[in-house]
Amino acid sequence: MAAWARWCYRHRVVVLVLWVAALLGLGAASSTAGTSYANVFSLPDTDSSEAYDLMAQAFPERSGDTDTVVWRVSGYGGAGTGRSDGGSVRDHAVRERIEPALRKIAAMDGVGEVASPYAEGPAAAAQISGDGRIAYAQVTFAEQANSVPKALVEDVVATARDAERPWLQVELGGQAITRTQEPPAGIAEAVGILAAAVVLFLAFGSLFSMLLPIVVAVFGVGTGMLSTTLLGHVTDVPEVAPLLGSLIGLGVGIDYALFIVTRHRRAILRGHEPEDAAVLALNTSGRAVLFAGGTVCIALAGMLVMRMRFLDGVVVATTLTVVLSVLAAITLLPALLGLLGPRVLSRRQRRALAAKGPEPLEAGGAAARWSATVQRRPRAVAAVAVVVMAALAVPVLSLRLGATDQGNQPESATTRQAYDLLAEGFGPGFNGPLQIVVEQPGATALVERVRDVDGVARATALPVPPDAELTVIQVVPTTSPQSEETDRLIDTLRDEVIPASGVEAHVGGVTAVFKDFATVTGDRLPAFVATIIGLGFVLLLIAFRSFVVPLTAALMNLIAAAASFGVLVAVFQWGWGTELLGIGKEGPITSFLPVIMLSLLFGLSMDYQVFLVSRMHEEWVHSGDNARAVRIGLAETSRVINCAALIMICVFGAFVLSGDMEGAMAGIGLAAAAVALDAFVLRTALVPAAMHLLGRANWWLPGWLDRRLPHLAVEPREEETDGPSPDVEQEHEPTPEPSVEGATGQAGVPGAPGVAVVHGFVRADDGDPVADAVLTLISAGGRQLDRVRSLADGSYILAAPGAGSCLLAVRARGFEADARHIRTGVEPLVQDLVLTQEQPARRLLA
Repeated sequence: MAAWARWCYRHRVVVLVLWVAALLGLGAASSTAGTSYANVFSLPDTDSSEAYDLMAQAFPERSGDTDTVVWRVSGYGGAGTGRSDGGSVRDHAVRERIEPALRKIAAMDGVGEVASPYAEGPAAAAQISGDGRIAYAQVTFAEQANSVPKALVEDVVATARDAERPWLQVELGGQAITRTQEPPAGIAEAVGILAAAVVLFLAFGSLFSMLLPIVVAVFGVGTGMLSTTLLGHVTDVPEVAPLLGSLIGLGVGIDYALFIVTRHRRAILRGHEPEDAAVLALNTSGRAVLFAGGTVCIALAGMLVMRMRFLDGVVVATTLTVVLSVLAAITLLPALLGLLGPRVLSRRQRRALAAKGPEPLEAGGAAARWSATVQRRPRAVAAVAVVVMAALAVPVLSLRLGATDQGNQPESATTRQAYDLLAEGFGPGFNGPLQIVVEQPGATALVERVRDVDGVARATALPVPPDAELTVIQVVPTTSPQSEETDRLIDTLRDEVIPASGVEAHVGGVTAVFKDFATVTGDRLPAFVATIIGLGFVLLLIAFRSFVVPLTAALMNLIAAAASFGVLVAVFQWGWGTELLGIGKEGPITSFLPVIMLSLLFGLSMDYQVFLVSRMHEEWVHSGDNARAVRIGLAETSRVINCAALIMICVFGAFVLSGDMEGAMAGIGLAAAAVALDAFVLRTALVPAAMHLLGRANWWLPGWLDRRLPHLAVEPREEETDGPSPDVEQEHEPTPEPSVEGATGQAGVPGAPGVAVVHGFVRADDGDPVADAVLTLISAGGRQLDRVRSLADGSYILAAPGAGSCLLAVRARGFEADARHIRTGVEPLVQDLVLTQEQPARRLLA
């Protein structure tokens, strides 16, 4: 990894040109090819899919999208008719407004036909409500909704709405009409990026540092989205896949770059040259990014266990975007770091580094204080965290899977108004009729039997082609498509009514399809959860050589998932704040959302777990002190984890503006619970508190298992971080034999085998000894090797575990800080230090 990072750093122009060429090339190709998304919701071997296949064979010509124009007369006195009952859609004044608009729509290029309620025949008469105040016309386009030109849909909407009067309300519904209500493409992504930029600027205080993660994420997500567009021409990619891909790609792309940039900046502040700092950052945080990205991809690939064609395209889009985001973080980012050099620090930080020398090794501030609090009171912190998560998880007990439709959209939307008008005029079940497809013609006895079933408002045999060997019965329930009563009606028809009739029949329609989708999801969800938890457990087991750490991570993932869906149920199913947030009416949770959200949640949770525990594990390997490892790991990573969580919240929360109900659900579920609770409550409170309580058991692994597990280290080997750069020529000097007289066999004592010693005197520039000066020996990897205070005569002795390149830093009150690079060997190294008196003006400013 170090050699790779150094190559990208030194060949930064080549790397940047390659990424720009890839982005522009994919953009040109996708623009030429266009989009070809396919929403395939059918499930093999389900009753609704059988009905769909039979209908497709019998009515192959009905391929275009069918939308609806709905109008209602209200407050109209029946001018010219002598009536005072509010009027009727059959009145001449109403017809002279509506009929010309319908004829104009029918004449538009791209519109197949318009079925008017003013035509002859019983079918047309059925398009007028019983009280005569609401009617609708069906507009059938020549193409499916995604293929209908948006300009044509806008013309249809404008023409229909022109017929409105104060006493005549006109609304439109349907999938094609929904496209006219979508916000401009990319607005959610733009808002998320802007909010993330603010968080990054506050965190770094540097414009260039703020731009780095955003640029890397834009390249990763941009190439991922464009690649997904091209893949849509060779495989089924659902329309929601690019939205979810950009959602997860922006989140992980910015976060991965943030972790690497933070480590890079910290290394520079501790005395490393920019190139060495970049290599160190990629060799430590970059390894963790690779591992974290792999866990996200594995969690996403777990969706394949569900065996749903609809989810296959989602897996392709999201996984590809994550892979390209990781690739951008480990190639484009070091190249950009090479272009910036020391400017990755703010001006204030550069001035402080030049004036005061390197910063101390151990983290300070609020993060260190919080870490110390968790260490002192682990039981209290854990108890509070558990109570918070349990309270938020309670609503998950009421989770009900189903489908969202236009009845869940905001009240201001014309599609929501049309939905409500049809429900008012023709019954709640009119917006989600069922279709019973009988595999024989003339099944009139079944029609009569269905009409007598409780919960059925109307049952009518639809006309079919003469050569079709089947009967199609349209059933309008008395309840809405999303109600539990409608689900029970479908079960009654399938389990009781149809078997009693003695015919082979299947219940289909959009409502039945989503009910089957929810049923299959619920049946397969346990296997899916077990798969992604099991794979994550194995990965962490191999990486951290511990049995308890992955077990804790799995438990935390389940807690986070329960709290996340608890928030979703409260907001979207119970309706707590849906209208206030502008996301429409309450309803069931979309049936495919748990699978997608659990994949994203488990992947992101693994990210935070890897970044947190990898730093703890690094310290544990070096010190063998669990309390110190947990304290330092939390102090050094909690700030960056919380910053990453804030960015995720901004990116995910912005998807409420996407205009897509599923996108809003995923955005709020991931932002409010999966990220906020996971980062702020679980990873920075409950996990470290539990690890303090478990003590050394955190790192327990049976010997027989340790010998059989492959080695996959998240952290580099010690020699990779503490040793000299592979590109720097080393001086080869003869190694003298250690002195027998000086050998004591004790670590930290001059002459001890395997110990490198640095000693000398600290004096002021006037020759006086400096007592109580703090001297720190830091490895090339940024790890503190030793720290001492000088004695009254200014003398000091420092010890390192072996020979290698080090940084010797010294601080003393009233003197300028100093640091120098040294190289220790088997012989004691003498380093006398002369400190300069601090200037009075600078002391006053400090």
